[in-house]
Amino acid sequence: MAWWLIPFVRRNYQPGDEVQVYVSKTDPDSEHHGKGGTSKDVLQDNLGDETGRELDSYSYRIETDSEEIDIWFRHRDLVPVSQ
Repeated sequence: MAWWLIPFVRRNYQPGDEVQVYVSKTDPDSEHHGKGGTSKDVLQDNLGDETGRELDSYSYRIETDSEEIDIWFRHRDLVPVSQ
């Protein structure tokens, strides 16, 4: 089977995962767009129950080389960093 036919399974990020902030220019936290770092803390709530999308329940704090960003980012605001 060709690799592009294999379904992509998304999972929540774990502490230590390398991620990058990916938000729109109109997002209140757009100053952090493009910053890469490590998932530091993970918070789970019940938003996924309301939306029907399990990953909506996860929020993360990110630590860059120079700082820990004092904002909780939702799963949809982050993308994995290829290694």
